[in-house]
Amino acid sequence: MSAFFAAARQRYLASNAQTLRWMLARPPLHGAFVNTKMNPLSLVDYAAVDGWRGPDHVYGWIQGRALEAIVTHAAAFESIDPSLTEALDRAGRRLYAALDPLRATDGHVYFCYDRDMRPIRFQGEVFVPQTRPADIFTFSDTFAAKGLVAAAARYAPADLPRQLAALETVIAAIEDDRFQIDEKVPLSRAMLEAEAADFGPRMIMLSAGALLTRIGRRDRTAFADRFIGHVIDRYFDPGSGLLRNVPGEDRCNVGHGIEFVGFALDYLEGDVDPELLRVLETILVSSFDKGFVGPGVRLVVSAATGTPISPYCPWWSLPETIRSASLCHERSHSAQSLRAWQKADEVFFRDYWREGTGIAYQCLTDDGPIDYVPATPDLDPGYHTGLSLLAAIDVVGRQS
Repeated sequence: MSAFFAAARQRYLASNAQTLRWMLARPPLHGAFVNTKMNPLSLVDYAAVDGWRGPDHVYGWIQGRALEAIVTHAAAFESIDPSLTEALDRAGRRLYAALDPLRATDGHVYFCYDRDMRPIRFQGEVFVPQTRPADIFTFSDTFAAKGLVAAAARYAPADLPRQLAALETVIAAIEDDRFQIDEKVPLSRAMLEAEAADFGPRMIMLSAGALLTRIGRRDRTAFADRFIGHVIDRYFDPGSGLLRNVPGEDRCNVGHGIEFVGFALDYLEGDVDPELLRVLETILVSSFDKGFVGPGVRLVVSAATGTPISPYCPWWSLPETIRSASLCHERSHSAQSLRAWQKADEVFFRDYWREGTGIAYQCLTDDGPIDYVPATPDLDPGYHTGLSLLAAIDVVGRQS
């Protein structure tokens, strides 16, 4: 089996480097923001005529993810490809210098900005100004806070206390029910209170636990233990082995369940309670086995029946499976976790990854690749794919 590990490590390094070089070669938006605006089917850049997909619109979501990915890859490639690290650091410093003052405007980063960098939202095909309540936070705030912490630790250590405080502000909003999931509608207390209690906000912020550990701030990670306990206590369904999106409801975003396992294990490092490890591996294997129907992992399945209730198989669930399964297998050495790792690896690189381009098809159905945008039209800036594969690279490195 060592042959699989060695080959996987080389494949992951090569694909990550390919994506990063593709990103770095593209002209930045507004001279600073990462530009991944390409149609993954045609490989044609989006243009202004493409409206919300085009270069006139900057997505705060994507820029926060990009900053975290750039900084993390810069550190990872230092001893492997110093010239790549140097180029990543140039882009990272430039993006940090743009994203930090953007948030400083009012303490938030928004899902979408117009060409004048004003926060907007969709109203049919029309863009209107987004509401800006001071005390409501979103996924864009989460991704920006994580990216800015990672970048400050590498480029501006004097800024780190301020960036850590901003991260903790978002954590507090999640725990105080001041976090709105849907950013395409007005941000408001009424919209927030109408939303179901999905585990997504805690799942995404859980990834900050490993980030803080990597920068030497394990002392700021108590929230991660609370989040793991909260999600398992309220969302884990022992009968199906899945995490329900909302307690008592049937829908399960199995990709999010898999992602939760990866973030938990990345944070917990080697000292995992055996019962917690058993539950995490159960979530991973059940989510993968019930979700993998057709060309990839279905977006949603039923907790009651285990059957898919979405035709869509997004790309990101497969690299997230690679991360979660590799971290799980490192601890449990189980055949189940290895099987999930190998299957996700095989299918992602065979059916989704477009060798030579640095990108993957974003979504497949039974009929093949499809033009489907679940969140943002911008392609993955090394976040879902790159950071997931980096975790597996580290697992192989520790085993050897």
